[in-house]
Amino acid sequence: MAQHNDTGKHGENLAVVWLEQHGYQILHKNWRYKNWEIDVIAEKAGRLHIIEVKTLRSHRYGFPEENMDAKKMQYLINAAEEFMEQDERWKQLQFDILAISLLPHGTEYFLIEDVYL
Repeated sequence: MAQHNDTGKHGENLAVVWLEQHGYQILHKNWRYKNWEIDVIAEKAGRLHIIEVKTLRSHRYGFPEENMDAKKMQYLINAAEEFMEQDERWKQLQFDILAISLLPHGTEYFLIEDVYL
């Protein structure tokens, strides 16, 4: 497997632990429908969170959250609409980005809440 795939999977595993430690209930990890995938679907305080996890091993080429663009956001919106159609109990929805930097001095987490590009 390519290193970027290993980094992404590792980041998603770290994200689940971090989110749980911060009061999120994980509903799904890597939820798929057709060609869409949501990294993490979680609930906190009655709100559904669609969380995109971005992970990098250095800041040499920027920060992980800078790898989110309008095209990826539309992809998440489409996937979230399908998820909410399948599970109609959710009335409040929020898109978040959890940026994870795997640096030599330690792991950094940066949660950007209520994102809409």
